[in-house]
Amino acid sequence: MSTPEERLAELGLAVPEVAKPVASYIPAVRSGHHVFTSGQLPMREGRLITTGKVGGEVTPEEAVECARQCALNALAAVRAELGDLSSVKRIVKVVAFVASTPDFTGQPGVANGASELLGDVFGDAGRHARSAVGVPVLPLDAPVEVELVVEI
Repeated sequence: MSTPEERLAELGLAVPEVAKPVASYIPAVRSGHHVFTSGQLPMREGRLITTGKVGGEVTPEEAVECARQCALNALAAVRAELGDLSSVKRIVKVVAFVASTPDFTGQPGVANGASELLGDVFGDAGRHARSAVGVPVLPLDAPVEVELVVEI
């Protein structure tokens, strides 16, 4: 059976470097048999891949890509805490915040960008509980923020 990192490589992806926090917090905390990530923004190479509101300046398709990048960044935080991703027994919970216009109601579809990636990487262990929440604004005008709870 391949490792999570190998499955990411098969998808043409890699776990990035841990995104630098934008305020006073750490990217992940281990407590007992769980790792809790801080909310991860769609940063790639130190920059947001896009800004704005979903349903406005950001298309739903762009937002799905943002959610996917957020999930990759959350996995980077988990890997930094554990050393590798092979210790992950299960993705327990995903919370996706979507900065969206008042009439946009597709937050669950945006969150699928994160959920589907986690399923592709971890198989059944990537199936999780989830919340997809529409919000008026996120840090740095990011369109999406994702946090994970992972069992180890």
